[in-house]
Amino acid sequence: MRILLDTNVLLDFLLAREPFATDARAIWVACEQGRCTGYAAAMSITTIWYIGRRQVGAVLARQYIDTMLTVLQICAIDATVLEAARLRSLADFEDAVQTEAAIASGLELIVTRNGADFVGVPLPVLTPAEFLARLNQPTDMSPLPWRKDA
Repeated sequence: MRILLDTNVLLDFLLAREPFATDARAIWVACEQGRCTGYAAAMSITTIWYIGRRQVGAVLARQYIDTMLTVLQICAIDATVLEAARLRSLADFEDAVQTEAAIASGLELIVTRNGADFVGVPLPVLTPAEFLARLNQPTDMSPLPWRKDA
């Protein structure tokens, strides 16, 4: 499953922001393990640098960026993505850019804590908890061996 991680979910993980860090870490681990493929919009990286540098210092913020570039794929943002975002009727331009970057990259869904900011986008939008529940659903639908209809 190819997912866009909203900037807030990445910051929850990297800055251990409670009470959201646990789900964000579980998603990060799933990405590291290859159970899903995590993506970030290119602008999320610069936002995380800016916020991280102010909250934890430049050295640790740079380590965050290095870690993200190792684990995540990056959705490119070009003029086509920006134009499509400008035309999308979302209140927050940043969310519109992330949406269009995800669409351009062929992603399957967006994971965010702010689902209300993504109302009307053409991709499923899940909270971290909803995504983890979906990720952890069994995919093998064969009958269980102890059932009589098996």
